[in-house]
Amino acid sequence: MALWRVRATVDDRPGYLSVLTASLALRSVNILAVQVHTTEEGAVDDFLVDAPDTLTETDLLAAVAKGRGREAFVARAEAQGLADQPTRALALAGRLVHEPESLGEALVALLDATDVRWRPASGEQAGFHGGRMTLADPAGGALEVLRALPAFTPAEFARAQALVEVAATVHRQHREQVALLLPDGAEVVLRAGAPDDLAAVGEFHDDCSPAALRQRYPGGVPAGSRLRRLLEPAGGLTLLAVAPGGAVVAMAILMTEGDLGEVRVLVADEWQRRGLGTALLRRLHAHAAKTGVAAVQAHTGAGNVAMLRTLRRVGAGPIERDGAMVTLTLRTTGPRVGDETPATFG
Repeated sequence: MALWRVRATVDDRPGYLSVLTASLALRSVNILAVQVHTTEEGAVDDFLVDAPDTLTETDLLAAVAKGRGREAFVARAEAQGLADQPTRALALAGRLVHEPESLGEALVALLDATDVRWRPASGEQAGFHGGRMTLADPAGGALEVLRALPAFTPAEFARAQALVEVAATVHRQHREQVALLLPDGAEVVLRAGAPDDLAAVGEFHDDCSPAALRQRYPGGVPAGSRLRRLLEPAGGLTLLAVAPGGAVVAMAILMTEGDLGEVRVLVADEWQRRGLGTALLRRLHAHAAKTGVAAVQAHTGAGNVAMLRTLRRVGAGPIERDGAMVTLTLRTTGPRVGDETPATFG
């Protein structure tokens, strides 16, 4: 027995697929997998079949024609074709998470293409015609996917687009991660927080001292859904500082309402007074300016000397007192002397 790939277009009418499969069965062809691609011309049926060794390509084409199939394509198949399409696509998506630069190879595998070529962006819309498909490259430019036969279908284009979106998401995440070298030589990664970070952020809060938590959360330490909301601030941004071992060591939040924002920062005890809080505040300030926020405020205890010093360092002031709490305002208009060039998040 030999593996073959058989593709043909049939009228999208009741019973027509059974006529085609019956014609193959009369020649002892065993259908191992089938996909149906709906097109304007009819249903494109894509089979992986196991056929007797005596059958040739001409025999299979004749069987397809006898079964009312048209625009037939027949080619020998490999054993890996036995994996169903969803499994195949998920495996390729998983590979892209770890190797986003392998998008071209993944598209070749997904579409059984002969080649993927990169070219500069020309304004051409993503789409397909015959054996040529054009997709936007998340890294810039466009990808041209080619194969001689069979022609691409709308379903294949949708799958390719989904794979490109996976690669684009990974590219965005990589772009949003910034390696920060602190003045004492320690290195951390700054990145945007996400709901998946809930467990790590919970451990971070558990590791902070009661004194640090009281200064940061006068009204009580958040947990559960409250902590999750801090990772998804409406209209704002949460930044995390992650140490080489993967532990979260600082968290900074920008929440916005209209043209006014509020910043909150919590740094693990052993990472305080090392420039980390300043770096996080500067990046949140830059993000606020980019999104049209006129000013951001920070509320802290009057006795939180370290936080007050950090806020003054980034240009906040003057101080407004309200009992044991103070508020400092940091405007977003114009650069300030001494600021580092901020990274872009989101």
